Amino acid sequence: MNLNLELLPPNHPLLKEPTQKFDFDDPPMPPDHLFMMLSDIMIKNKGIGLAANQIGIPYNVFVIGDPTNEDSIISVFNPNIISRSGEQYYAEEGCLTFPDLYVKIKRYNVIRTRFTTHDGDTDTIKLSGMTSRIFQHEYDHLHGILYTKRANPYHLDKAKRDLKKVLKLRKRNAKKS
Repeated sequence: MNLNLELLPPNHPLLKEPTQKFDFDDPPMPPDHLFMMLSDIMIKNKGIGLAANQIGIPYNVFVIGDPTNEDSIISVFNPNIISRSGEQYYAEEGCLTFPDLYVKIKRYNVIRTRFTTHDGDTDTIKLSGMTSRIFQHEYDHLHGILYTKRANPYHLDKAKRDLKKVLKLRKRNAKKS
């Protein structure tokens, strides 16, 4: 496997395909090594989540956590969302695949999930609020669903217009420097 340790561009076909289950009995790579690679790239890019397929690794794995606190980062292998509850609500989401594109996405407030860590421990937990949202975003990546596909057309169009304004301002400010 050719490990491309850079973020893939948004149009890369791997981002639109479901990932493969990570086999702990016959691992394609050491799970702790994969966890460290994903954590390092997430931290380097100042993200709060990163799915393996975003860097060209086609396995059912992601990491989430605070990039300023390495100890907060957890590995999520072969996750399943068992249930969704609470109200669905809109909130702005970003994605390392789409730098600076912040789109309002509607998601459930509470989920119950089961996953395995890089140590091979399986856990079932309930998540709510921002952690639930981040988990759902990364879970979508593993199923080949980009957040731009979850957005309603109005919110996506507004986010793209806002991004154009930001890029125009940055360009203008760079010329002044």
